[in-house]
Amino acid sequence: MVESRCGILCSACYHMEKMNCKGCVHISKPFWGDACPVKDCCEGKGLEHCGLCPDFPCALLNEFAYDAEHGDDGKRIEQCRMWAARA
Repeated sequence: MVESRCGILCSACYHMEKMNCKGCVHISKPFWGDACPVKDCCEGKGLEHCGLCPDFPCALLNEFAYDAEHGDDGKRIEQCRMWAARA
């Protein structure tokens, strides 16, 4: 089951319960701001998640995945690859 557009596993995220987040596939805007550029890009292209994009992994997704403060060292990119392989 796809939990996010970018590959984050929302079910394993401590923000989900703390911030009452339902995951980006179920909300219009993230708890942390007005918009998520990755979510907006993915949904704008009509894609379920980034792994289905012909530009995957793009510079924007890499920027989020390897961000010094909030990144996950590329785990979300690997998750998108797994989801894409199942599609």
